[in-house]
Amino acid sequence: MAAPESDAVGRPRIGVSSCLLGDPVRFNGGHSRCRFLTDELAPYVDWVPFCPEMEIGLGTPRETLRLTADDRLVSRSLAADHTAAMAALPLASGLDGQVFKAKSPSCGVRGIPRYAADGRPADRRGRGVYAARLIDADPLLPVEDEGRLNDAGLREAFVERVFARARLRALFDGDWRPRDLVAFHTRHKVQILAHDPAGYRLIGRVVARVGDRPRAEIETAYRELFDTALARKATRGRNANALQHVFGQISEVLDATRRQDIVASIEEYRLGGAPLSVPVALLSHHARGDGLAWAADQTYLAPFPAALRLRHHL
Repeated sequence: MAAPESDAVGRPRIGVSSCLLGDPVRFNGGHSRCRFLTDELAPYVDWVPFCPEMEIGLGTPRETLRLTADDRLVSRSLAADHTAAMAALPLASGLDGQVFKAKSPSCGVRGIPRYAADGRPADRRGRGVYAARLIDADPLLPVEDEGRLNDAGLREAFVERVFARARLRALFDGDWRPRDLVAFHTRHKVQILAHDPAGYRLIGRVVARVGDRPRAEIETAYRELFDTALARKATRGRNANALQHVFGQISEVLDATRRQDIVASIEEYRLGGAPLSVPVALLSHHARGDGLAWAADQTYLAPFPAALRLRHHL
């Protein structure tokens, strides 16, 4: 049986603030190494590191920067305005995700302080100038900062999305045929359902037209709907329904004891008493052990490398 798609193809290409990988590019000549990125995620992804402040020639160490109330990027002393230089920087393409440095006036994703002309704080509704450009250019790109990745649920959701997006990029970068998109969609059925059941139906309509629509049109429509669906939160209830869906596909070949074990594990997860990894492991074990290809090949059961251990939280 083929390996799960998350292991076989689609290595994510992720943009990252250079300081988070340990590069000494911060204003004080230091770094902000994030060990989850460098020690756990790094073996499975390709990084695209970038420090916009270094790229516009500020060097290190350097004067700190801040956002004004009208979203200009200026030096703390107000002696220099770097907004135009930041706006001229090229944006990376072909990314499956981006991790930014939190609280940075260049790279922060949310809650960045903005200052009035007199130097007093105006609000905390700013977004880093470079981060805002990248997000505006690709609103469906999975984006997080390293601070939010300390939350187990947000970390799992981000990694799931970047691996899914990488698999889709791998498909569309190749010389795909209608049957290839149908196969991709079939493998992702349960994963999409866990995030957005209504979105799954919309995506299905695009797949149904794959044989009689231009490939570029199909790619654009499928990519947008797929990214939108995966961006929706996979709630505990939706996950439980997805687990039940897989169980329904394999239950006929199981004896009563094994069926009861799986049903009990799904219910325990639904009630918050067990992590998602428990029912997923049972379903995957039985699907593979009994040679049930449809269930075994569902990306929902292996959306990212198991070694990342991202589904063990309650």
